[in-house]
Amino acid sequence: MKIRISWPAGQLTATLDDTPTAAALMAALPVDATAHTWGEEVYFDTGLSPALEPDARQGVEAGTVAFWPPGNALALPYGPTPISEGDEPRLASPCNVLGRIDGDPRALATVRSGDPIRVQQA
Repeated sequence: MKIRISWPAGQLTATLDDTPTAAALMAALPVDATAHTWGEEVYFDTGLSPALEPDARQGVEAGTVAFWPPGNALALPYGPTPISEGDEPRLASPCNVLGRIDGDPRALATVRSGDPIRVQQA
C-alpha cells in the first residue's frame, strides 16, 4: 500500500505495511488536515481513532510512518523530538507503526506548523 503526502513546499510517498491501522487509513483517504510540528516530527489529525496495536512503540527510526492514538494523528518523525535521547526520534507516547517513508524523510523539514497537508493513495 502506497500513500502520497503533500504540503505547499513539497511531497513524498510512503509504503505502508499490512496492519489494521494502515488499512483504516487507506479506507479513509484522502485526508486533508493542518500540519503541526514537534521538534523534527510532523503530525496531523486524521479523524481516525484506531486502538493501540500490540507492537506499538515510542522509539522509532527517522522516516517511520506512525499513528498516534491519543491525538488521532499520523506522526512522521524525520529526526529528534523534544523528548529524544540522542538522534533517535522518540514519539510522545507509544504509536502504531504503519510503514516507512520512501526516500529521504528530511523533506519533511519544509513543513511548517499550520500548513495544509493532504494524504492520498499513490
